[in-house]
Amino acid sequence: MRILQYTPLTIKPMDSNESLVVLKSYDNTVQAEIAKSILDSAGIFCALHGEYMSTIYTPIAFPARLMVRSEDYDEAQSLLRTDCY
Repeated sequence: MRILQYTPLTIKPMDSNESLVVLKSYDNTVQAEIAKSILDSAGIFCALHGEYMSTIYTPIAFPARLMVRSEDYDEAQSLLRTDCY
């Protein structure tokens, strides 16, 4: 029997003086959640803004915005480009 070990991923918490920038806007909350999970699994801090508003109202008016730290922007963009999200 093979036992798999789980190694928890550490994500650097945000400082109060750091700011988030919009990486991408989604009109589909499922795609936004998938993109967030890709970044989470790579250890990049990210957050979705307005994901619930886009399910209540029209997504064109309130898209779900994927936010990342400005220092992680380039790496996050290349990750999502590679995974087609």
